[in-house]
Amino acid sequence: MNDSLARRWRALTLMSVLVLIAIVVCWQLWPQPTLKGIVQSIVLSLPLLLPIAGLWKRNRYTYRWATLCVLPYFVVVLTETVANPETRGWTSAMLVFALTWFVSLVAFLRVSAKNPTSE
Repeated sequence: MNDSLARRWRALTLMSVLVLIAIVVCWQLWPQPTLKGIVQSIVLSLPLLLPIAGLWKRNRYTYRWATLCVLPYFVVVLTETVANPETRGWTSAMLVFALTWFVSLVAFLRVSAKNPTSE
């Protein structure tokens, strides 16, 4: 039971981080790609790209520290929503998938624990 649940949470984790990367890149390059947009999309995608290898390999340590990678996206979402109301569509999508990513990371850690009461 825990193994199939862990596989589902892992799949949601990988899907949500990939969708979040896509949202960040599309948001920065929309409606027309510019050099500034390309640089910003690379910089904003970097914290998402760092843990992907460990997430793919089911490295529990990576799942733990990847939860910290979500924080910059909450800050960006809040800042951009207040400062630039025109981007609320993009920031809303980022918020949904950042929360999904965070919840799936924590849920994977919970269901894949050998002894859930020790963590």
